[in-house]
Amino acid sequence: AALDAAAARHGAAAVLLGHTRDDQAETVLLGLARGSGIRSLSGMAAVSGADGRYRRPFLQVDRQTARKACMVQSLPVWDDPHNADPAYTRSRLRHEGLPALEKALGKGVVEALARTAQLSRDDADALDTWARQAEAGVRDSTGGLECAGLYALPPAVRRRILRRAALDAGAPGGALFARHIEEVDRLITGWRGQGAINLPGKVVARRQGGRLVIRQG
Repeated sequence: AALDAAAARHGAAAVLLGHTRDDQAETVLLGLARGSGIRSLSGMAAVSGADGRYRRPFLQVDRQTARKACMVQSLPVWDDPHNADPAYTRSRLRHEGLPALEKALGKGVVEALARTAQLSRDDADALDTWARQAEAGVRDSTGGLECAGLYALPPAVRRRILRRAALDAGAPGGALFARHIEEVDRLITGWRGQGAINLPGKVVARRQGGRLVIRQG
């Protein structure tokens, strides 16, 4: 919000962020630990935010190269103290986790993780497009989701539709995890008359008469 406000105040066309390939590798590992699916493994996008405001031009550059480039040009480098605080998971991963992986697997782990991020993003984007196109075919005249149509879709496509429906109903994205969507998915694939599924943001998913209804309260 602070960056958005500053961009608006200065009439900025873009905000450039200094995330490097090392940051991308850390993000992929954090996503893997959460087990939240291929989108979490896709890391940070090179362009994101409203109207593509946020740009990350250094995602293909390692942290040490970026730092050396600043030194050569006499540009001051400021280190966020949070990055050295072991209270934060990312800090522990940076100073303990990644070095341990490189010791066990050899150099190249960061590059491999960054490459995984790009491949995962390409796959996730394709599946998101497929899900958007398929969603129109499983909605009835009232806008509800037809369980039979959802059941016929590949799991990766179906769960994307379910996640989007939960977000549209008011579930906060930061609190909506894969395990939540898996429970909702069982209303489609393992229906035994079970009750409603409670999701973050006071959103409730239930099956009614062959339709899946996801809404608040």
